[in-house]
Amino acid sequence: MLGHRFTEYFPEADQQTPYERLLDIFMELLTHTSGDVEEAMDWLRELDKEHNLTTEDYSLDDFVDDLIKNGIIEDPDSPGGKGKGGGRKMSAKAEQMIRKRAMDQIFGRLKKGGSGQHRTNELGKGEDNSSERREYEYGDPMEQIAMTDSIRNAQINNGLGDFKLTERDLEVEEYEYKSSTATVLMIDISHSMILYGEDRITPAKKVAMALAELIRIRYPKDSLDIVVFGNDAWPIKIKDLPYLQVGPYHTNTVAGLELAMDILRRKKKPNKQIFMITDGKPSCLKQGKDYYKNSVGLDPIIVSKTINLARQCRKVGIPITTFMIAQDPYLQRFIEDFTEANKGKAFYSGLQGLGSFVFSDFENNRKRRR
Repeated sequence: MLGHRFTEYFPEADQQTPYERLLDIFMELLTHTSGDVEEAMDWLRELDKEHNLTTEDYSLDDFVDDLIKNGIIEDPDSPGGKGKGGGRKMSAKAEQMIRKRAMDQIFGRLKKGGSGQHRTNELGKGEDNSSERREYEYGDPMEQIAMTDSIRNAQINNGLGDFKLTERDLEVEEYEYKSSTATVLMIDISHSMILYGEDRITPAKKVAMALAELIRIRYPKDSLDIVVFGNDAWPIKIKDLPYLQVGPYHTNTVAGLELAMDILRRKKKPNKQIFMITDGKPSCLKQGKDYYKNSVGLDPIIVSKTINLARQCRKVGIPITTFMIAQDPYLQRFIEDFTEANKGKAFYSGLQGLGSFVFSDFENNRKRRR
């Protein structure tokens, strides 16, 4: 598993039940195996041999029975299964658990339900009324009049005997503008994302799952679309993220940007943004039905078209934030040129800091009304 260490999941003493402890490890393995239940179980058996995860009282067979009973995996050949064969698979419940787990791992420092965390500083007609009131001014919308406060003012100013409501009694509720954001997250799935002894695709999809779950819970009126790009680009559903794998692909950043722009063009949101997680340079273009590929250095044809798209995004108000998980100086120079063309941002992030960088920039960008 490309040198990944699982010792953090083997505490010397904890309050978890044997099932809960194994489930935590199993969920991590499912993320690394792209949702392959059988492969995850094979790894769990190896870890059991090395770390004695099970006991005579609770075996791996007991754990599998509990997984099926709790609806984590589906076994077509088990009692109650549909008998279609094909091996054990993750359930929809497991897919959501993996997203939630990714969010807790990456954004665990966030406190749910905090007030004031995603509003702009603007006041105007919006969705959430604040506690602020002011005197009515001609032209204020009638729906913003605070009737209870206005009636109370009329009683104080005019008395109950001769009750009348005048313009000077009226108060208006201020509304905090609550921004709404459309985000496209582009994930590089070219072959280099698993080369050189480093698994880069797993952290990338963990960040995507965490961001998806964060938006679902905290910002339900926002939208998040996921675009993957290799030789081509295509959208994937959020539920498909645990199964995401790299392919024998080059890096067609142009196709990814074109698809992201097309998606955002159809969104009616005040804020639009693109996040791109990549570890390499663009090395592929599609010209008609053929592919133009060049993995050696920075190809001027491919680079020129990529940077032109960055400029187009800037013209329509779409900032691009690039998370570069590679340290090569010549690649960084390309990202600097790309970022300058878009007037966006770039982070040269290690895998460990990727989640915090993504969240910080997501929060900052969505506060801006463009």
